[in-house]
Amino acid sequence: MKMIFVPATYADIDELVTFVNNAYRGKSAEAGWASEAKLIGGQRIDSTILAETVANGKATVLLMRDDHKAPLAGCVSLETTDEPAVWYLSMLAIDPQRQADGLGRTLLSYAEDYVKARRAQKVRITVIWLRHSLSEWYERRGYRRTGKTEPFPYDDQRFGVPARNDLYFEVFEKVLD
Repeated sequence: MKMIFVPATYADIDELVTFVNNAYRGKSAEAGWASEAKLIGGQRIDSTILAETVANGKATVLLMRDDHKAPLAGCVSLETTDEPAVWYLSMLAIDPQRQADGLGRTLLSYAEDYVKARRAQKVRITVIWLRHSLSEWYERRGYRRTGKTEPFPYDDQRFGVPARNDLYFEVFEKVLD
């Protein structure tokens, strides 16, 4: 299936907020295998955070659709880091009803090619340590655990309300060929 990829603009923010929150924590997310709704309640992102991401110049949010007028099929955020040639990939989301269609692989592959074309040599991601199936999915795509962790933002409810007090992120990296 041929997909279309375009960078998000301010005009896409409302659609993106709804899409990402539904994909990660909405009722429809429970149909997919990538839901984190049992670990974290509330929103995954809000329009303020997304507007900052679109405006900061360091990040690009890519939208994936079947065609220019179709609803979102997926999205991903790609951001430069302070380390030369290392990009941070986050907010990869696929329509929960389409998660078995291979669209995650398609979007991830496109995202990796996108940053490679901008001289990236490595991609870094973070995954909540309890999301074993998601960690395994990334490992099957060449991402490796670094042994590093990052704290969960418990003090910032813009990212949701944790159902547990032991959440943290594992850091993964992939060296691009």
